[in-house]
Amino acid sequence: MATPPRPFRQVDVFGTGPFSGNPLAVVHDAQGLGDEEMARISTWTNLSECTFLLPPTQPGADYRVRIFAAATELPFAGHPTLGTARAWLDAGGVPAVPGRIVQECGVGLVTVREVGDGGEVGGADELAFEAPALRRSGPLSDAELDDVLAVLGLGAEDVVEARWIDNGPGWIGVLLPDVEAVLAVRPDASRRPGAWSIGVVGLYREDGAAAEAESGPRVEVRGFFSDGSGPMLEDPVTGSLNASVAQWLLGSGRVEAPYVAAQGRAVGRDGRVMITTGEAGAVWVGGAAVVAIRGEITTA
Repeated sequence: MATPPRPFRQVDVFGTGPFSGNPLAVVHDAQGLGDEEMARISTWTNLSECTFLLPPTQPGADYRVRIFAAATELPFAGHPTLGTARAWLDAGGVPAVPGRIVQECGVGLVTVREVGDGGEVGGADELAFEAPALRRSGPLSDAELDDVLAVLGLGAEDVVEARWIDNGPGWIGVLLPDVEAVLAVRPDASRRPGAWSIGVVGLYREDGAAAEAESGPRVEVRGFFSDGSGPMLEDPVTGSLNASVAQWLLGSGRVEAPYVAAQGRAVGRDGRVMITTGEAGAVWVGGAAVVAIRGEITTA
C-alpha cells in the first residue's frame, strides 16, 4: 500500500525580501521514514538543508526535528531551526508555552521565540533562537591552521585570528582585517581535501556607510563547507555560523549587541541576521522566516 503524501513546506530564512535568504525544505509527519530515506529526500531537494518533523521524545519539547545537509545528518543548524519552527507554526502548531517554541534536535532542546513586542509566537515573520553552547572552542593547532589557510588561499599575515567555534556543524572561524578581504576569498577544497566547515568574518569600519545606518550591518559573514567528496560550497545565510561567530566576537569584545550581520552577497543573496543578548548573557540569533511553498511530498 502506498504511503499517503506528507505535508511539505519550503521556507525562506534570513531574507530581506522575496527569495533573498536561504531556502529550507521541511517534511511534516515524518514518522516511518528511515535514515536512508531522509538522506535521499534531502539530497533530492538540492537545498543546503532539509528537515523532518517528528513528535517530541523529551519533556518540554513542542516537536522533534532531524536536520540533513544532503546525506549528512547534523545535530544542529540555525536556518533549519527557524525555518522548521515557522513551518510547524504555519501547519497549526501551538507551543505549550505561549510565545516560546521548544525544539528537540541533536544538541538537545533549543528555544525559539518571536522577535517583537512579546506577542504570541507566530504573529510575525521574524523568529529568533537561543544560541546553543559551543561544543568545541579555542585556537587551532599549527597543522589545522596551515590546512585552513591553504583551503582559503590565504597567508598567516592575512588573518587576524582563527579558532574553533563549533556548535554542531564543525565550524572554524577565521577573522580577516575587513569586509573587502572577506568578499575577496576564493576557497578551494582540493588544496587540502577533506570535510570542512569554515566561516570567514570581517567587521565593517565604524566610519562606513553601512555602519552609520542604524539598521546597517556591523559584520560580514561567509560560510564555506565541503563533505570531502566534492568542491567547496558556499551557504547563502547560515544561522549556526552566525550564532558561534556572535559568541566569539561578543566574548572577545570586538562587537557589542545588538548588531546585524550580512551574508549572501557573494552568491547573489541579501541575508540579514540579527544578534541580540538576553538573560545570563544568552545570545539570540534572529531573522525573517517566510513560507514560500505549501504542498505535499510523496515519499514512497
